[in-house]
Amino acid sequence: MSTSSQIVALLLLALVAANVPFINQRVFLLGPQRLSKPLAWRLAELVVLYFVVGGVGLAMENHAGQIAPQDWEFYAVTGTMFLTLAFPGFVYRYLMHRKH
Repeated sequence: MSTSSQIVALLLLALVAANVPFINQRVFLLGPQRLSKPLAWRLAELVVLYFVVGGVGLAMENHAGQIAPQDWEFYAVTGTMFLTLAFPGFVYRYLMHRKH
């Protein structure tokens, strides 16, 4: 797998993982089905999935060669990017008015 295809795969994984908490009603994808999850559960899932995607990215970087050092700026930028990727799921869950 080339480096550019790894980057595309990681971005697609991040897009899916960022939106899963807002689309799925199960707690951490494995828990019981609920009618409605509180926002706190969704945010906790979002944080956990951020670190899961980060771990996958770290594994890809380790496989490609030497791992670059990351300071707090790296986590600030990737965290805000992950929140930006979660925006469609948030809009779908909380801002769209559905006709019942």
